[in-house]
Amino acid sequence: MESDNGKGLILAVASSVFIGSSFILKKKGLKRAAANGTRAGYGGYTYLLEPLWWAGMITMIVGEAANFVAYIYAPAVLVTPLGALSIIISAILAHFLLKEKLKKMGVLGCVSCIVGSVVIVIHAPKEQTPNSVQEIWNLATQPAFLVYVAITMSIVLALILHFEPLCGQSNILVYIGICSLMGALTVMSIKAIGIAIKLTMEGVSQIGYPQTWLFLMVAVTCVVTQLIYLNKALDTFNAAIVSPVYYVMFTTLTIVASAIMFKDWSGQDAASVASELCGFITVLTGTMILHGTREEEQQASSSGNADLVFGSSESVRWYESRKSTNEEHLISLYSPEY
Repeated sequence: MESDNGKGLILAVASSVFIGSSFILKKKGLKRAAANGTRAGYGGYTYLLEPLWWAGMITMIVGEAANFVAYIYAPAVLVTPLGALSIIISAILAHFLLKEKLKKMGVLGCVSCIVGSVVIVIHAPKEQTPNSVQEIWNLATQPAFLVYVAITMSIVLALILHFEPLCGQSNILVYIGICSLMGALTVMSIKAIGIAIKLTMEGVSQIGYPQTWLFLMVAVTCVVTQLIYLNKALDTFNAAIVSPVYYVMFTTLTIVASAIMFKDWSGQDAASVASELCGFITVLTGTMILHGTREEEQQASSSGNADLVFGSSESVRWYESRKSTNEEHLISLYSPEY
């Protein structure tokens, strides 16, 4: 392996470790904050006063920075699939630190999501790296990508204004969908900023271009939106489920956005297209399995709570037979038969 690829590999693995750990730190911080105020899932911001949440935030920033630098040394086909390691790391840490058990079907769903995403990334079309911010601006303002941005923002607004109040607390795709859609736009903006920094350091200043600052504003807006809804997702759903679903949707949408913006889909052979379709099907299957696991957990939890409150009908009858007449009447009100 070449020296640059080796550096990129090390940075990508380190990035996954930091990002996977950040999910757990932020989750623990959110739990502590929820005990002292309004939960993030219900619009609260008390987690901003929780040191553990900030530790997770800093850890995530370090991980994202390492991932950003990794793309300088190694191709995306090597770096992007390694992001799946963060899913495994967060699932393992959640098992031991958060006591969030992932059943066998959940493991199968994670594996399916990872395999499908890796297939998509490996067979995704190669992008052409622009040489200036002005060139990226020309690509960003082409009709095809403007339509993509309009559709993306329409979906995001629909998720925020309509679906979040309706089913945000029960459907993980609402919060993660917002994060992933905005994340794809973030990557496009960050790429422009990275090129601007690189060219400026090489002596070709890009600071004077207004497009540089516009890309920076878009990136900041998208990142803040991602963080808000990622916190809501972590506060509402199992961390071992949030990580793989977020990874799958973010990776897929980023590839689509990049392909549209840089026109990289042209020249794809039939084998590559077939492989990508198989990858999407595998991802979809894994996502459905993960949702099934989530529903089973909720049903089991509801059933367990019902047993604790009501008990079985036989237990109630047995308990009633040993009480006085007045007590029998009170107990009978809690019987499932009523």
